[in-house]
Amino acid sequence: MRTFRSGRLFLSALCLIAASAAHAEDIDHGRRIFQTCASCHVPDAETNKYGPYLKGVFGRKAGTVPEFRYSQAMTEAGGAGLVWDDETLAAFLYSPKKKVPGTTMRFWGLWSEAEIRDVIAYLKTFP
Repeated sequence: MRTFRSGRLFLSALCLIAASAAHAEDIDHGRRIFQTCASCHVPDAETNKYGPYLKGVFGRKAGTVPEFRYSQAMTEAGGAGLVWDDETLAAFLYSPKKKVPGTTMRFWGLWSEAEIRDVIAYLKTFP
């Protein structure tokens, strides 16, 4: 009986390891995907372009980068409490206009969970 339990525990641990490896972030892939965003956003400096800079985006209230003119929708979303974290940024990257109706961001969104997860991992390298 003890061997059976140990075998189940081992199999469970093996499944968890495999599952986490399948969902591991790929920062280099995120960097490559981000190239489509780079014409409007800077990830590693506090420099605004057509879009606000993304350095330190995690934990930031939406619509609050200094000296950037946001859409009314984004400013209101931040005023209503939208703060960028993994979950909110993932939803925004999937469909900006669905997450913040009225946003002026001209981006249709990323389709793949892996792309979204990898872009988020890449952005986290710039606190």
